[in-house]
Amino acid sequence: MNLTFDHVHKHFGELPVVDGFANEIKTGELVALVGPSGCGKSTLLHLAAGLEKPTQGSVLADGRAVSGPHPSRTLVFQEHALYPWLTLLDNVALALEFQKAPKSRAREAARQWLARVSLAGFEHYYPHQVSGGMRQRAALARAFIAQPQTLLMDEPFGALDALTRLSLQDVLRQLIAQEKPTVLLVTHDVDEALFLADRIIVFSPRPARVLREFNLAHHEKTHDLSGLADEKREILRLLGIAVDGAGAHADLALAA
Repeated sequence: MNLTFDHVHKHFGELPVVDGFANEIKTGELVALVGPSGCGKSTLLHLAAGLEKPTQGSVLADGRAVSGPHPSRTLVFQEHALYPWLTLLDNVALALEFQKAPKSRAREAARQWLARVSLAGFEHYYPHQVSGGMRQRAALARAFIAQPQTLLMDEPFGALDALTRLSLQDVLRQLIAQEKPTVLLVTHDVDEALFLADRIIVFSPRPARVLREFNLAHHEKTHDLSGLADEKREILRLLGIAVDGAGAHADLALAA
């Protein structure tokens, strides 16, 4: 699914949040949005999801104006948003049941998706009985099970520890390679953006204006980011973050 932002402006009352954003996210592309906290990145996700309407301009999905939520576009939050009274299996199956799939088919598909995110054997556990990383794996299974054409991800791993976050990034990268959705990712972690993204768009403080784009489509996807040191340093410079020669502190000051 192509996702087009056609000179989008968004105000909340007198407060300008997005200022003339124009970009096309092509089918199968993963684009990361990076910028200071509160600059308008999440608002762009909400506009793409149909949860908000532009003050001016339009958002198009495959050439059609986005006028409200649709199953073809799934929003994934930092918090897993699993229902605590349902097992992991029932939580994942619910995404298909909402689309009127028979319960038996939904549960079988949920079982298969839990296995794909390395949660086989945990189907009948409740969210409070498993770790934060396992809950987020279940949330990924729930996001992918209905095969959305577009994933809108708002810091999906931001609440996890560093090692768990790296592991989940690998899981996400593998699922994207297999399922090929269009992905718009908001992250405060520059390393995460460099590892996952085909393109990175760097925003100014509110109201969100594009400072620069980085095209990474031809770079090998590996956690060894030494080959992207120049790009990392430039992104941090654009964000006003002082770093040492190794480019440290990539995911710290962005959240300030």
